[in-house]
Amino acid sequence: MLASLPAIHVVLVGTTHPGNIGSAARAMKTMGLRHLVLVDPQRFPAAEATALAAGADDLLVAARIFSRLDEAIAGCTWVVGTSARLRGHSVPVLEPPAAARELLARAAAGPVALVFGRESSGLSNDELDRCNAFVQIPTDPGFRSLNLAAAVQVMAYACRIAALEHETPPPSEWESDPPATQQEIEALFEHYLRVLVQIEFVDPERPRHLMRRLRHLFLRVGLSASEVRILRGILTHTERGGSRPRQRP
Repeated sequence: MLASLPAIHVVLVGTTHPGNIGSAARAMKTMGLRHLVLVDPQRFPAAEATALAAGADDLLVAARIFSRLDEAIAGCTWVVGTSARLRGHSVPVLEPPAAARELLARAAAGPVALVFGRESSGLSNDELDRCNAFVQIPTDPGFRSLNLAAAVQVMAYACRIAALEHETPPPSEWESDPPATQQEIEALFEHYLRVLVQIEFVDPERPRHLMRRLRHLFLRVGLSASEVRILRGILTHTERGGSRPRQRP
């Protein structure tokens, strides 16, 4: 499964120190990961990033930059967020080996994302809401502070080990029905909110709690592209009044 490693996109959100970007690129390249994505970096490009990349300059040159996480993961079919804290979310929490195996298995069907948060505060709740699963590196409870580039190295290593253990990829369950992209999933959530407001099932002024529960439900399940189309078809029918003459046999 080494060929699947480049399909894992490493996403760094809100990086404040450009040296961490360079060190993360070096950590990625040593393990065979190639796609670096930056969301709203404070300073980039920067000489510190190039210096600490130490030969991984090509990853910095090819890095894609976005202003928002939604844009960065729009084409991905599965997203894992790194977090040292549990904040009431109900998606699976995995250790690095399990997260790496799942990333590689799903990478056979399309791009996946491994998302790292800010050095000081990690990922926000809204950003964690975009994740299908979380990964927690089992650090010492007495000192959980892990450098960003070190965290990238741990996860990149876990991905490479998982790839080496399964060099012959298993048959993909998504070959006939590919998983939905994050862009398609977000469009489904927006459609749900619109319809739930229309049928007065949710208060448009306070939709957050219900929509978060629905979001976590669908992200845990992992929808395929055709399943999203089915759900959106039902929602569209509901918008139109929900009545249609039955066809005669």
